[in-house]
Amino acid sequence: MLARIYRMLKACWQPAEGYPNAADCNDALLWYRDLVEHACGQFSIAVVQANALLEDQSQIETGSYGTLVGIYDGHGGPEASRFINDHLFLNLQKFAVDEGGMSVDVLRKAFLATEDGFVDLVTKAWQMKPQIAAVGSCCMVGVIWGDQLYVANLGDSRAVLASVAQADGTLSAMQLSTEHNASIEAIRQELKALHPEDPNIVALKRGIWRVKGIIQVSRSIGDVYLKKSEFNREPLLSKFRLPEPLQRPILTAEPTINVHTLRPQDQFLIFASDGLWEHLTNQEAVHIVSNHPRTGIARRLIKAALHEAARKREMRYSDLRQIDRGVRRHFHDDITVVVIFLDYKLIKRGSKITPLSVRSGMNSDEASSNIFLFKGLDNNLNETVDERLDSKM
Repeated sequence: MLARIYRMLKACWQPAEGYPNAADCNDALLWYRDLVEHACGQFSIAVVQANALLEDQSQIETGSYGTLVGIYDGHGGPEASRFINDHLFLNLQKFAVDEGGMSVDVLRKAFLATEDGFVDLVTKAWQMKPQIAAVGSCCMVGVIWGDQLYVANLGDSRAVLASVAQADGTLSAMQLSTEHNASIEAIRQELKALHPEDPNIVALKRGIWRVKGIIQVSRSIGDVYLKKSEFNREPLLSKFRLPEPLQRPILTAEPTINVHTLRPQDQFLIFASDGLWEHLTNQEAVHIVSNHPRTGIARRLIKAALHEAARKREMRYSDLRQIDRGVRRHFHDDITVVVIFLDYKLIKRGSKITPLSVRSGMNSDEASSNIFLFKGLDNNLNETVDERLDSKM
């Protein structure tokens, strides 16, 4: 039984060769793939860099039985988001095999295993690189498995579904992800309920609500300085150290998972890091996608956000796009956008698409032409999922 499930997963999500990369000729920090096939439709992906090192990482894994989208928005550095990009999907494969398919429990276990793996990395690196304890990442994963859509989230990335809501064809925007940001009243109340003994569990600093006055998100992969007391001490920088001993974890890697049964009226999904949603509402993003050609739509969404970022600073977009990485972070965040178009007929009958693995994000300070990595594997692979996991650790 397990062997049959493994063969199905292998046929479904075995990475294969992809397509050449593309960079925007007018913005050296914007990369994209305009339109690519996935198991139940088409997708468009785009990334714009603002930080000196790109902290956003993302991936799309697609094959005959499903599609996975991952958006990993790092903070404090790129190490956590890179780690997630390298390990979460492998963990997901392992638990899907163990449990006979996709489920809420499979996703939860994959998130927690990825967290455990990063904590192990921090433990090993602590003496030589203690500041890695203050590195973390938001983590959002969407999985289309048959007609079921799973959306698991830590932090403040967002998934939005566009569906036909009226007879005239008007599309409504439905947010499918639950966000964990201290700017949200419900999250502040959740934190206060979990830490009734701490009157300073959330604090308003420079007009922004933060957990312990330090970080905006309440759930993440990494940020172990707010989860384990042994990492909240010297030689960690003083700005991250708490004035009182850490008695129990403040942040958590427990994801919020929502499940949606896909319907004929569901048209497309927008997955994006919070850099997009700082400048566009859910409905504005849906309006842009529904009123323009599919080709290049992720790039169009990013440019709409950048135009708005420029407007807020009373400057032209043409001037903003000339600003180099690092300095650019003062004007907007790294932004990753994936638009998934849905074909309900393909969802119901399945697809024989060639498996494809797309990773965006650099593993070091590499040339921009390597922003999208399309990885190939030997078609005659015979190793087990466990062996594949071991080879990646």
